[in-house]
Amino acid sequence: MRNAVVHAADIPDRDGAEPVLTDLLRHFPRLELVWRDQGYRGERLQQWMAAQHLSQEIVQKPRRWVRCPSDQEPPPMPAFTVLPHRWMVERSFAWLGRWRRLSKDYEKLPSTGEAMIYAAMLGTLLRRSVRLNREQHTEELCQAYATLS
Repeated sequence: MRNAVVHAADIPDRDGAEPVLTDLLRHFPRLELVWRDQGYRGERLQQWMAAQHLSQEIVQKPRRWVRCPSDQEPPPMPAFTVLPHRWMVERSFAWLGRWRRLSKDYEKLPSTGEAMIYAAMLGTLLRRSVRLNREQHTEELCQAYATLS
């Protein structure tokens, strides 16, 4: 994960996307394509992305209704459909949800939420890179946090 931005709940996702993408473009100037879900639709964001020369692809849910002749049964709608590219985001949210402080929205300040996301991802990367058991992981994580401060 390169960047995390937590903002107040009264800011729509499409309005919060500009600061994230601005920071990403500063670090990755060759960024060309952004996958968005339907929550990021909006004319202002689309115009801003076009001005930054970013291609965009909206990952859409499958249509629920199809036209069929009256004498035919409609095809069954699957209960679960994997959306392209969406699994990467959902996997990251699942990793973050394993951390107790991130399982619910306990934080009062958005900056504290961002710090907890960075701490959780640091812990996940540390545990995977060293393959520690849980007790060793907790001790190593405390030492890593101590060196950061």
